[in-house]
Amino acid sequence: MEPGGFRFEGFRLDPLDRRLSRDGAPVDLNARYLDALILLVGEHGRLVSKDRFMAEVWRGVPVTDEALTQCVRTLRRCLGDDAARPRFIETVPRYGYRFIAAVETADGQTSKAPAADRESPRVQRRFFFTGAAAVAGGGFAGALGGILYGAFSLAPSPQAGMGSASVIMVMIALTALIGLLGGAGVGFGVAAADALARRHPLWTTLGGSAGGLTVGAAVNVLGADAFNLLFGHSPGGITGAGEGAVLGAAVGFAVWAVTRDARPLRLRRGLAAGAAAGTAAGVVIALLGGRLMAGSLDRLSAGFPASRLSLAPIGRWFGETGFGPISQLTTAALEGALFSACVVGAVVLMRRRF
Repeated sequence: MEPGGFRFEGFRLDPLDRRLSRDGAPVDLNARYLDALILLVGEHGRLVSKDRFMAEVWRGVPVTDEALTQCVRTLRRCLGDDAARPRFIETVPRYGYRFIAAVETADGQTSKAPAADRESPRVQRRFFFTGAAAVAGGGFAGALGGILYGAFSLAPSPQAGMGSASVIMVMIALTALIGLLGGAGVGFGVAAADALARRHPLWTTLGGSAGGLTVGAAVNVLGADAFNLLFGHSPGGITGAGEGAVLGAAVGFAVWAVTRDARPLRLRRGLAAGAAAGTAAGVVIALLGGRLMAGSLDRLSAGFPASRLSLAPIGRWFGETGFGPISQLTTAALEGALFSACVVGAVVLMRRRF
């Protein structure tokens, strides 16, 4: 091997002859992309920043981040690599890239990137921060929903002032708690799947669905037991495992969609993907006869006639008497969009920061 050459998994990279070959057959790369590969392999195991690519590969020529993204995409295609499960080039979001395969140098020594030592704490941090971000996003969505439903769904009554304010506060606390629990289940489910399958769409979706199902079932059972204990009966038909599974799957898929490639993470893109997936999930839930928060509140108010809470005002917006099917479909879509957008947006913000 010529001085300064490298071997890795059947490939030979010779910087002096400016040649990349696989099992003796040349691999066609343009000069710029070959420079990028030489830089990555020469620094194997270490982060190569975007600024360094711009300085040493493009040599100060002004280009956008998309040029670097396209370069890495082409290198992965030539190497047979997968961005979701990288064997050669690992993306470090917002910062750059790292060559992670074992590399044999010209003197016959094999240098292996310390992936095992590095990966474990990195995966642990990603797991914790993803779950924590989802909890925050779910709690925010729940609180916002509580404000809206509390303000616009209180039945007219002789009491006013602080009485109404206290009911709204109770509503916010209740919905925020449910949002926190839902965010925790979905977020840590997505985080666990992401850690195990490295952003695979099926597993990320199933992880979110499993987390939502678990929390939905737990909230349903505990809620029913609490109402039976306090009031002697529990209204049926409130949200539960099925609704949690569908909404969790939507969040999981949206998280995968916005983090699946090397493009910079954008909050607007995350919110849009989350809202679209959540809207679809809410519509599916309503069409299948399920209920999210508004539908559950309607069941509770019907089960306790003395309650001051009534969702009939929402129904009147759609020309319905009471909280009818159009109201259920619309509120389910809006709730799904709000919850999913807040959770996915929080995860995007977390990953951009950490």
